[in-house]
Amino acid sequence: MTQKIGFPVWGPPGPPLFLLGVTWHAVVRCSLLPGLEGGARLLHLSSNVSNRRLDYCETEAKLALSLDFWTLSSENLIAVFPLDPVKENYVRKVKNCIFSVAFPTPFKSRVHLVAVSKEVLEDILDLDLRVSETDDFIQLVSGERIVFGSIPLAHRYGGHQFGIWAGQLGDGRAHLIGIYMNRQGEKWELQLKGSGKTPYSRNGDGRAVLRSSVREFLCSEAMHSLRIPTSRAASLVVSDDEVWRDQFYNGNIVKERGAIVLRVAKSWFRIGSLEILAHYGELDLLRTLLDFIIQEHFPSVKATEPNRYVDFFSVVVSKTAQLIALWMSVGFAHGVCNTDNFSLLSITIDYGPFGFMEAYNPDFVPNTSDDERRYKIGNQANIGMFNLNKLLQALNPLLDPRQKKLNMNDSDSERRKRMTTVNPRYVLKNWMAESAVRKAERNDFSEVRLLQYVLQHPFQKHSAAEKAGYASPTPSWAKDLRVSCSS
Repeated sequence: MTQKIGFPVWGPPGPPLFLLGVTWHAVVRCSLLPGLEGGARLLHLSSNVSNRRLDYCETEAKLALSLDFWTLSSENLIAVFPLDPVKENYVRKVKNCIFSVAFPTPFKSRVHLVAVSKEVLEDILDLDLRVSETDDFIQLVSGERIVFGSIPLAHRYGGHQFGIWAGQLGDGRAHLIGIYMNRQGEKWELQLKGSGKTPYSRNGDGRAVLRSSVREFLCSEAMHSLRIPTSRAASLVVSDDEVWRDQFYNGNIVKERGAIVLRVAKSWFRIGSLEILAHYGELDLLRTLLDFIIQEHFPSVKATEPNRYVDFFSVVVSKTAQLIALWMSVGFAHGVCNTDNFSLLSITIDYGPFGFMEAYNPDFVPNTSDDERRYKIGNQANIGMFNLNKLLQALNPLLDPRQKKLNMNDSDSERRKRMTTVNPRYVLKNWMAESAVRKAERNDFSEVRLLQYVLQHPFQKHSAAEKAGYASPTPSWAKDLRVSCSS
């Protein structure tokens, strides 16, 4: 049975304190700073306490040395969205909700801490690294205990998988154990992956194995260090519980060890979160979810703007394009770019059969399950377009006829006009410079001056430049031109 960390102790006016092995007299001399929902309960000593104790509390206000006063909350989500009315945890079709209440299933065997991210613990979760050495921490990140005041949730979503609508999917082996607000005022959603069955587990066992969990832990943090938007990984634990897997779907089932990654992100909402609501006609809930996402995560979009959904879509398109460009810049192939794996915040999520290209090959496919090579690295931009079109389809029921004509009323001539503002018509090709040099050596500087003018206006069509062939393919006489370091 999953246990809750801490127990409430009622004292002075204000929110309750959650204590583990802390004596009351040591606490009454401290008063809680104004509480932030789901944030750490920071302590501040009264003025008659010694400087030594004051220094201690100031240190605690920066990084918590235990989980005693560290809290999570699900209230930010539960207050807005209707929950699945069925409380039992069994696989089923779920309607008219965003989340189901689902508690993690603890491992039966002893759990071992494999790794933690010091940066995530200290910079995001306000936890001193030493907390990771405690039993409370191990129990939290393995799903054995839930922080008091939080309700674990499994998210309902759908999606297009390998280009085909797959219906209800959802968090089949993940539990959102709460939202934490850190000392910078940032909200982070904490999610355990591999923590047991939920109503969305379908035919799965709700577990993740060590090999896939190691990959997710390492790549999440590696992508962050590469400055690519990504979910983060706080910790990785492994058990001796037996988990059976057919790794390559060839009938070779082997015993592996169950593992759990604690993942954190500003939000786990994805394109499929909206798709399932649109697909089943749950339009009021679709509008509620969209407005929540815009309010919480899209400060550039005015929540009261009638065109807010169009503006939201425009931002997601731009940021998703930037994300895929960053993937390509480091040779990263996600491997399974289904709409249920594409974040609405345009961050990299759901690290599965990913891979980094070792030599340039646009046909590189890291996922052996991708028989049709749909998600090859060279096709990721096209897949991004496909997924964004599915996002637009999910938004369509909420758009009026005029708004639908704003991404749909884009003519070829308009696109061509925009392209000419960013794609130069003229660049200084070697043959152009060579032609000018040859004339200059005969004291004919006319082409130097022509090129100087043309290259100052590289996006504008110029009759003399067209006549000179500057926008045309390299002429045959210049095919073998070479340059060297000699100057």
